[in-house]
Amino acid sequence: MPEAAATDSGTVQAPRSAGEMFWVFTRLALQGFGGVLPVAQRALVERHRWVSREDFLELMSVAQVLPGPNVVNLALMLGDRWFGGRGAAAAMAGILLAPLVCVLVLTVLAAQLQGVPAVAGALRGMGVVAAGLVLATALKLMGGLRRHPLGRAGCACFVALIFVAVGVLHWPLVWCVLGLGSVAVGLTWWRLGRTR
Repeated sequence: MPEAAATDSGTVQAPRSAGEMFWVFTRLALQGFGGVLPVAQRALVERHRWVSREDFLELMSVAQVLPGPNVVNLALMLGDRWFGGRGAAAAMAGILLAPLVCVLVLTVLAAQLQGVPAVAGALRGMGVVAAGLVLATALKLMGGLRRHPLGRAGCACFVALIFVAVGVLHWPLVWCVLGLGSVAVGLTWWRLGRTR
């Protein structure tokens, strides 16, 4: 089993087994209605300490640009980091198996309850809660940007630009990520080169 490592945020502890990764990611998947990111950050960084906050930000950055769901990509990377292919398979099965069963059951129920106004209202309410969880996670993770080469102000500018581009101007997300993301990566690379 891999050794624990010390980081700025404290000691990173290795999971005990691939089976533990399966059960932790299964619990994450079952808690994350509308998105697992807020729950994943709390569980992986704060509770289990499998990654530091800074490492979590870096892994999520990579997970977001890879094809597929962000949290599945994160599960694959963490599983591979700690237990190789066996860990990647266990983490991915944990994040996908329970939601698959839930979606199949809910699909059958939704077909029977689609005309009930209370069901539609409940789903709209859950969407608001999910948006609040994502916002709370973003605020928590901002502390990890203190050592970013662009600084908090530079990162805040890119957040504001993305918000305006996607939220106000309704530009396609893929073009915003490719355009502004490329500029952010280029500026970060340039700033890192100047500090060396």
